[in-house]
Amino acid sequence: MALVDITIPDIGDFDEVTVIELLVKPGDSIKADQSLMTVESDKASMEIPSSQAGVVKEFKVKLGDKVKQGSVVLVLESGDAAAAPVVAPAPVSEQKQAPAPVAPAQAATKSVAPPAAAAGPVEVRVPDIGDFKDVVVIEVLVKVGDTVKAEQSLATVESDKASMEIPSSQAGVVKELKIKLGDKINVGDVLLVLEGVVASAPAAAAASPAAATTSAPAPSAAPAPASVAAVPVHEPSTPTGQLPHASPSVRKFARELGVPLAEVKGSGPKGRITQDDVQAFTKSVMAGDVRTQAQSAKAPAAVSGGGGAGLDLLPWPKVDFTKFGAVERKDLPRIKKISGANLLRNYVMIPHVTNHDDADITDLEAFRVSTNKDNEKSGLKVTMLAFLIKASVAALKKFPEFNSSLDGDQLVYKQYYNIGFAADTPNGLVVPVLKNADKKGIMQISQEMGELAKKARDGKLAPAEMQGASFTISSLGGIGGRYFTPIINAPEVAILGVSKSQTEPVWDGKAFQPRLMLPLSLAWDHRVIDGAGAARFNAYLGSILADFRRVLL
Repeated sequence: MALVDITIPDIGDFDEVTVIELLVKPGDSIKADQSLMTVESDKASMEIPSSQAGVVKEFKVKLGDKVKQGSVVLVLESGDAAAAPVVAPAPVSEQKQAPAPVAPAQAATKSVAPPAAAAGPVEVRVPDIGDFKDVVVIEVLVKVGDTVKAEQSLATVESDKASMEIPSSQAGVVKELKIKLGDKINVGDVLLVLEGVVASAPAAAAASPAAATTSAPAPSAAPAPASVAAVPVHEPSTPTGQLPHASPSVRKFARELGVPLAEVKGSGPKGRITQDDVQAFTKSVMAGDVRTQAQSAKAPAAVSGGGGAGLDLLPWPKVDFTKFGAVERKDLPRIKKISGANLLRNYVMIPHVTNHDDADITDLEAFRVSTNKDNEKSGLKVTMLAFLIKASVAALKKFPEFNSSLDGDQLVYKQYYNIGFAADTPNGLVVPVLKNADKKGIMQISQEMGELAKKARDGKLAPAEMQGASFTISSLGGIGGRYFTPIINAPEVAILGVSKSQTEPVWDGKAFQPRLMLPLSLAWDHRVIDGAGAARFNAYLGSILADFRRVLL
């Protein structure tokens, strides 16, 4: 066995790069050309390959270290006793197996500098990017009409070993893009056309070796990058190691915010993480919708209790029910499978409080019965739920925080009144949404509710007919019961539960009178609403149901 020092190979014109990821660990068996770590400059990230096969004995670097060409990164125990230590790359004139990456001076001579002054549009071309061929455009960072500065990044490209940002050699306004996502480009290809160019950068800047020579070729003991074709091509949709699929600028942005990129889901091409993804992840964490792994590790309430749903609970009991008698197993209905996860999330993450109250609907019920009798021939039946929807809209207008949603540290006050109502179907509970209830009368609300309820029972509700609610009503009036605690449907902040009405003796100041009382259960999000506001909402809603003429006020 021989111990071999593995060093950083020629990485182009970069002086120092930062170690941002270690892809192997001591004890791992690795192959020649296998990636050992990822390093990053301000313009590129690249994987550093091994020049030998063997077993990792010791790491000489850690995350955050600055390394450069010739730095020892790890010690490898090679099975070849005759293996010689890796030496620094020989001068260009001595390397015979394959050409070395182009030096800055060479890059300047190979790239044709634009004229010192441009009377018309100027083509910006791909500068020398080292020994890579047919790199793929994975991100276009500018669009037509954008004003760009010299050295501003225009596009991100990717090879099997590195992703890099291509800078502009000129300042100007983007007139035309010559590339699109997925294109394969090479040195000299036209990226875009600029107009309004006053003067060009020096020839060396036009080639921009500092930004372009970002290849991570194999060390001198192994073939140069041109012969790395034997290594399987990197497929971003199935990344190897733990490298999140993102451009250098996005990585830098994530580091500045303290965002763990490995936990961010990318929405870009092939799952690439964009700046918008990082921002959305940050908002979710701030809103409490998402916990990072670090937060979960620090918070006892969020540490998994070995099957306790991540809440440090006792594991769910595993019971052999057949020990106690005969059993039958049935699959959970599809709707319950879908809704179950949402219900659990909402119940656990929203601090629910429920106010119970009673509304006197004696006169309203009499009016409803007479209305149905008057419209008996039309076949349209008005239910109490139609009145509840109309009354709820009036209450939402008076107390707008109940018609809002929490978004980070802001409240989104909705100017529309879309009311969801729970519908019991043979396959489970669904919630159709009656849109723009504030603009509809009782008869139209009743008709649309009937149509939506029928679609729900027949399993024909379209997704759009179950989206966009700003408030929900769950009515058990046709079944029975006396108060309950409905679960808020996120991102809403409140839900009204309604139980079966019954006649009760109510003191009118002189005597007890029989009144038809409707039990109300208002559940609300305590992050947005306080107890006094909830009590006022219920009281106002009850006053409308007691005298529906108040809706007109």
